[in-house]
Amino acid sequence: MSGEIRFLDTNVLVYLFDDDEPTKQAIAERLLRDDSGIRLSTQVLAEFFVAVTRKLGRPMSPRQGLAAVQHLKTYPVAVITQDLVTRGISRSIDARISFWDGLIVETALAEKAHLLITEDLQDGWTIGSMRVWNPFTSAESDNPRPC
Repeated sequence: MSGEIRFLDTNVLVYLFDDDEPTKQAIAERLLRDDSGIRLSTQVLAEFFVAVTRKLGRPMSPRQGLAAVQHLKTYPVAVITQDLVTRGISRSIDARISFWDGLIVETALAEKAHLLITEDLQDGWTIGSMRVWNPFTSAESDNPRPC
């Protein structure tokens, strides 16, 4: 995966801290081992904080969630702009996906990602030169096919 730009959706990051999902946690850890090329967004960081402090079986304290966000923001983080919001809306309408997923897709495209890593969209979906990959269901959980 080296040299590829990989945009990570929120769920991948949440699994890093979800002790109730050890298999998915191990996959997420493998994905972060090679941290070159990883991209996130302000949307992902905000969703991550809410998920790890409210939705996990054993949620983090808000201070622990903040510390995790502080660490994650060391990766390149795309800022959600007005243009991305309107493109996300258009994508959600055209592709019949949620607005939030449309915004993730458009942000990943804006970041020139080769791979959008998420469990929320159809594995293998190709959008331009970017491919959607769900590492939690794919047989090749740590070695996706190139785009």
